[in-house]
This record gives sequence, structure tokens and C-alpha cells, in this order.
Amino acid sequence: MFSGRGRRVAACTALALSAGMLLATPASASDADPAARAFAEQKQAKKATPKTLSLPQAGTARAGAQAAADSSSLLSDLDGDGQEDLIYRDTYGYLNSVTASGVTLFGDVEAPFVKDVVPIGDQGEGSLPEVLTVSPTGTLTLYKDASELGSVDAEFNDRPGVFVGNGWQTYNKVFSPGDVNGDGRADVIGRTPSGQLYLYLGTGDLSKPLGGRTLVGTGWGKFDQLVGLGDGNGDGFGDVYARDTAGQLYFYAGTGDTSRLFAPAKAIGGGWNTFTQLVAGGHGGLLARDLGGTLYYYAPKGDGTLVSRIPASETGAWADAAQIGNSGTNPYAGREGVHAFTSGGSWYWYRNTTTGRLENRELVGSTNEWAGFNLFGLSSLDNSGFSDLGEVWDGAFYVNDLKIGNGWGVYSAIVAPGDLTGDGKGDLVARDKNGTLWLYKGNGAGTGFATRVSLGGGWNAFNKILGAGDYTGDGLTDLLARTTTGELYVYPGTGNASAPFRSRSLVGTGWNTYKQLASPGDLNADGKADIIGVNSAGELYRYFNTSPARFAPKYKIGTGYQVYNKIN
Repeated sequence: MFSGRGRRVAACTALALSAGMLLATPASASDADPAARAFAEQKQAKKATPKTLSLPQAGTARAGAQAAADSSSLLSDLDGDGQEDLIYRDTYGYLNSVTASGVTLFGDVEAPFVKDVVPIGDQGEGSLPEVLTVSPTGTLTLYKDASELGSVDAEFNDRPGVFVGNGWQTYNKVFSPGDVNGDGRADVIGRTPSGQLYLYLGTGDLSKPLGGRTLVGTGWGKFDQLVGLGDGNGDGFGDVYARDTAGQLYFYAGTGDTSRLFAPAKAIGGGWNTFTQLVAGGHGGLLARDLGGTLYYYAPKGDGTLVSRIPASETGAWADAAQIGNSGTNPYAGREGVHAFTSGGSWYWYRNTTTGRLENRELVGSTNEWAGFNLFGLSSLDNSGFSDLGEVWDGAFYVNDLKIGNGWGVYSAIVAPGDLTGDGKGDLVARDKNGTLWLYKGNGAGTGFATRVSLGGGWNAFNKILGAGDYTGDGLTDLLARTTTGELYVYPGTGNASAPFRSRSLVGTGWNTYKQLASPGDLNADGKADIIGVNSAGELYRYFNTSPARFAPKYKIGTGYQVYNKIN
């Protein structure tokens, strides 16, 4: 039986499970289904798409940008060529980096799963940049001299990281604006779900790289992307681009005064919501990733405004990038596709692509092998960042290959939408046959739950309860519920274990059009959770989350899905 990361990377939800494992007793390694094992190995061997960056020297596009270029310290120049490079987490959870010269430094090596990557430049103990990583459960780790790998085959986790602290799941976005106080070191900002900004000044001591936090702003929750770009206007202080949910982009110039960190916003223009990720491009420039996975570069003019875009990558080359370091999104992890089951018992896996579609299906095991099994997907219950698999058999509940306990046959619905209690650990909710919803707080390892807590009755009014992440734009896990008459409601998460949901709000009506409704996670790498639905004709539609609790118009992405009697 596969264990740990290999199993989750293989198919993200223990697709290497054997039929025997899901019965009343756990299976041994010898019980593993050969077809499932071959599929797992195939998925694990997936390689990142080759790619390069094509960034012009700042100032060549517009002479007015030269002052910004001269004064801006780079945050992730990994090869020392004076150009910003990119580190990204791909859809299989690997960390990769790409330089302007095309050298892939981390290239597909397996690292501890990271939810976000925050390059912070050289902090003063060498000439190479440092990189911060944020785990799904909120651990912040610093890697010194991030480009010193020895060879492209060296493993990221062979180089010891410095533990910075826990509790960083408190923030829905962690980023570096560059040096905000003129001491030559890049600093770090965390934004809370309520829109507060907290500043952590760099210390220059890599054993304790950040000082204590200081509140430096409120009201920043209206922005769905925050990009720290270094110095964009040539005054020596770190600046920020911010995009709101309507697609308006704003420039916030650093003041150098930590009691008034940024000058008033400068409107740059609209239409920026066509991009799924906005990324610092170095020297005050901005990179933008479109839905198809192409990067574009916007050179700075030196006053916060930008020159017209030029391509910065091959068409579609960044389609495998789930989260780019220095990206402005609220990073997402925990669910990366859906399971589909036929009435005859065949099980198929559809992985997300980040381009708004699903990958071609993969058969798990053999045709009709899974008849009689009640399998369902769960958002990640451990620190792997990848979804898990649930099964209730003869009243016992299993997560992957582990029996959690008996007595679960009383539930008519079990959903694991993510972290509901604010500790960074995956939780689940279960509805009993009387309509009471119960919260099970996860232990962060996917091996057990705290004693259940009642969230109230009346949940039998819903014929579908689902969720896999944030639907309201604040980075907190939410829950969706559909009534028998087709109204879809969102229950916004609070991150508070004693009261995990605020009052519900109506998303829309007519959702009973769909025979199947599922939460695949983030379909377009913008950090927001999306929805898919299948109507009676078998047409598959996607709904991009545009937040808060709104969805873009439906878009058909497939046909023939009437062959499935369950998609989750």
C-alpha cells in the first residue's frame, strides 16, 4: 500500500487503494490492485512543463523606468544575472524554479509540500536570496541561499530550513513588498481575513529572520490580489500592487515610514481580472498569468503605472503552475480534482488543469471493480496539501487506508471542505439522518478527530452539501448547500471552532438543473474555489468563483457525463 506523499501525489486521494482495503479490515501491501499501482506510478512520474522567462531589462521599454530599476533590490534573482526569477508549485506539488536563462534549478524535486512561496532576497548573510515557505498548516520556514543546490538533482529538503514560526494560517496572504524602511532588507506582510495588514521587519539574523508584528493597515480585504514588487518608483522603498474583485488595479507607494506605510492608492486601470495570478516581475515590473497559462510582462514607467504588455513565456507554458512565488493570490491547496463513478462500479479520476478544464479521465483499478463501494473525496486532512478519500463500510469510516471508527452509518452526508476551525488542519462536517450537522475537528494527520460538536438542525432541507475551500474571498473555508428546490446557499466560514459559520447568504436559484454538483477545488489557479455541475443531458459546466460568494456565468467544458451516477 502506498503511504505518505507518494500515495497523494499519485492520484491525490489514495488512488492506489485496493478493493480489500476498503472492506471491514484494512489491507496489506500485498492486497494492492496492480492496475491502481501502475496508475499511481504513472501519475507520480509526471514532469513539469519546460519553460523559460523572457524579461527585458527594465528601462529598455521606457526610459522613465530606469530610476526604479537602479534602486530596486531583487527578491528572487536565483542565478545572479540581475533579473527576477520565479519559483512555483506545480499541480503535482513539486517546487520548481525558472530563470531568464531557462535553467530549472529545483526541477521537479520533491520537497515538503508548501502552500505559498515568498522570496525575500538576500537578507545580509551572503549574496544569494533567501526564500520563505508557508505550509498548509501555517508553518513558516526560511531557506538560506535558495539557489545553492549544488546540482539540479539536489533535493530542496536536503538543505535545512530554518523554522520561523507556526500560526501563519492566521493570514490569507503572506508576501514581501521589499524593503519598507530603508535598512536594505526585504520585509514581510501578512493580511488577515478581516483585511488587517501586519508588518514584520527583517532582522538580518537568519536564525530569527523576522521581528515582531506591527499593525500597519486595515480595509485591505477588498483586494483579491496583493503583489509586493520591490521598489517600483525609484524612491528606495518597497511598493505594492493591489487588485480588487472588479478587476481594478491600484499602486501603493511605500513611504519609508512604518507608522504610515503606504501613500494613498493610485488607480492604474481596469480589466485586470482577466488574469488568474499577478506576480512581481522585478525592477518594479509586473507579470500576469492568463487562464491559458501564458505569462505577460508589464514594464514599469517609474511612477507606478505600466507599459503595455509583452509576452514573457511560451504560449500556455505556465499552465502547470498552481501557485507562483510572489503571486498576489490567496494560495489554495487541499483539493485538485474529482472522482466519478458509473452505475456499474467503474471509478475514474479527473485532475484539475488550472486552465478551467479537467484533464482526461484515468481509470482507477479495473472496469466495474468498485461496484457496491461508497467512496467520496475529501479535502486534505493532513499536511500533504492533497485531497484524501473517504469510505463508510458497514458503519465504519475509513480515511484512505485507515479505519477512523465505527458508528458512522448514521450520517447521510460527510463533507471535508478544509480548515473550519482556524488551526490550519482539515476538518469535516457530517449530517445525521435527523438533519443535525456535526463538526469533527481534524488532528492534522488525517488519523482522527476530536469529539463531535453539534452545529444545529434543519440540514435535511438540503439535497447537496459540498465545499472545498474559500467561496467568499477572505481565505477562510466555507460551505455550500443546495435545497431541493434549487436554491444554493453559502455558509461563510469564520475560522472559529465555537461558531464556524456566519449566517448563510443566497448564491442563486435554479441549481437543481444539475444532477451532479461537485467542488473540485481551484480550477484556474486564482486561489478561489470553483464549482462544476452536470445536467441531465450529461453536459459538464464550470462556474468560476469571482467572490464574494459570486460565480461567473456557466461555461460548458464537457459532454457525456451522464454515464456517471456519482461525481464528488
